[in-house]
Amino acid sequence: MQKVKKAVIPAAGFGTRFLPATKSQPKEMLPIVDTPVIQYVVQEAVDSGITDILMVIGRGKRAIEEHFDRNFDLEQRLEDKGKHELCARVKSIASMADIHFVWQKEQRGLGDAVRCARSHVGNEPFAVLLGDTLARTAAGTPLTAQLVSVFERFGEGVVALEEVAHEQVSRYGIAAGRDLGDGVMLLSDLVEKPAPEEAPTNLSIASRYVLKPGIFDYLDITEEGTGGEVQLTDAMRLMLNDRAFYGLVLDGRRYDIGNKLDFIKANVLFGLQRPEMKEELLAWLAETIT
Repeated sequence: MQKVKKAVIPAAGFGTRFLPATKSQPKEMLPIVDTPVIQYVVQEAVDSGITDILMVIGRGKRAIEEHFDRNFDLEQRLEDKGKHELCARVKSIASMADIHFVWQKEQRGLGDAVRCARSHVGNEPFAVLLGDTLARTAAGTPLTAQLVSVFERFGEGVVALEEVAHEQVSRYGIAAGRDLGDGVMLLSDLVEKPAPEEAPTNLSIASRYVLKPGIFDYLDITEEGTGGEVQLTDAMRLMLNDRAFYGLVLDGRRYDIGNKLDFIKANVLFGLQRPEMKEELLAWLAETIT
């Protein structure tokens, strides 16, 4: 079986849920403490053994390209001021992985964004990590690494799943299937944003995938949905008619940084993991809450 060596990070959306902050700044560059969301996403791929990464970007996303490139003037200024450790951190960003970029010329949905990766992926399996979403697992193993493990076990595509409130199912792609144990499911259906009364379960697709290259053939025949968008969930549903597909229920927490409340929660929780600010932040939280 081919190993999963490549990842695709779609990052072309307008970020309308976070306006006006995202009017001129990509939502993927919003900071969690002092690090852009998309850098955490790249780190998850790297920690999962994937260092060949294609980012799908669109208009107004140049800041992402610049973030993962060298900034020699900044590095020199930091060195001149004796900030050697910070300089090393800044320089290391450009060498995290072998990162490539392709443009999604029109906003036509996640399925279309993934389709932009066809030439880069070729005939290899690949991971998909949404560039505005963080995932933390209870075991500490990156979620993408867990999906790769399931893929290697069964040899078929796998998506991360997360339980959501029943009244929120219309916001997500929803999966149904048979429990195989250890959080793994053999999927029987995938539905994009169903009405609550029509949803087969409350298990939403949780922004991480490992897919076989055959998905591109299904994307080619997937009809456009609402707003003229091509949905990845619809393509996977077509694929499910012809071959097995699996899900892995997330044991942990996902943060949708396009959601304002999740953004604030993530900053607080990640801040509490920083030794230099933990105690002061805890004291402030206790004071504020009481």
